[in-house]
Order: sequence, then structure tokens, then C-alpha cells
Amino acid sequence: MRRMMAAFVALLLLALPAAHAVQPDEIMSDPVKESRARELSRELRCMVCQNQSIDDSDAPLARDLRLLVRERIAAGDSNAQVLDFLVARYGEFVLLKPRFERQTLLLWLLGPVLLIGGGLALWLQIRRRSRSGVDVPAPPLTPDEQARLAALMSDESKSP
Repeated sequence: MRRMMAAFVALLLLALPAAHAVQPDEIMSDPVKESRARELSRELRCMVCQNQSIDDSDAPLARDLRLLVRERIAAGDSNAQVLDFLVARYGEFVLLKPRFERQTLLLWLLGPVLLIGGGLALWLQIRRRSRSGVDVPAPPLTPDEQARLAALMSDESKSP
């Protein structure tokens, strides 16, 4: 019995992060429309919490945005129309995943370009090091260096 209770508590604790901030009074009566609202809410950024969707945020602004999404859906707007309305009102920042457009091209391409550039630089550095070790012999010792080396070697052989 204790093990079952412990397993139940563990499952409950694992399920807690999946809890949403949507209040019961916000839920739409039509399950299809509610599903659309939830889907859209997961794509929209809470302007207060910033790295959290409005579906997960307890901030008052997130609640207002959730209600606004539901109002637009109830008015008959498509998902794209709802997103366009919110982007027009709050800017591209309201989207957790920005659209691939001319304004966001740098945002989308900078990561892959840096990754490819870093890989290329690493490859060139490894190639240069492997070539320099084989092709370039060490310069011969000068007579002074040879004398110092001989003196050091003779000192080492004398010490115990």
C-alpha cells in the first residue's frame, strides 16, 4: 500500500509541470474551438514572462491574451487571422517561434551560419596543424645551442 501511495505521489509530481494556467472560466464550451485556442496559446509569448507561453503563464496580461484569442476564435477567425491580429497589435515578439520573413532572416540563419563557420574554422585549424607537423622540420641548432646542450647533458649524467 505504501509503495502504491509513493508511486501515486511521484506521478502527481511529474504531472505538475504540465499544468496550465488556463482558468475554468476561460474554457470555451466547444471542445474543437478550445483545442484551437490551446494550440494558439502555446505559440504565443507572455509579454511579462517572456520565455513562457500564455498557456503556461499566470500573469494578468497572459490571461487577457488568452481571452482575446478565445474571442477571436468565437468571432470566426482562423488560426492565421488570430496570429496576424496579435502580431499587428504586439509585434513579432509575441510569437514564441518567429516567422521566416525578411525581418527575421538574420535570426533564423545566424545560428546555422555560425555553426558551419565554426566547423569550417576547426577543420582548417586541424588540417593546418597536421600539415605543419610533417612538412616543416625543426631548424638545426646553432653552435652555441649545441654547446649548451652538451653542457646540460653532461651535467645530467653526473647528477645521481
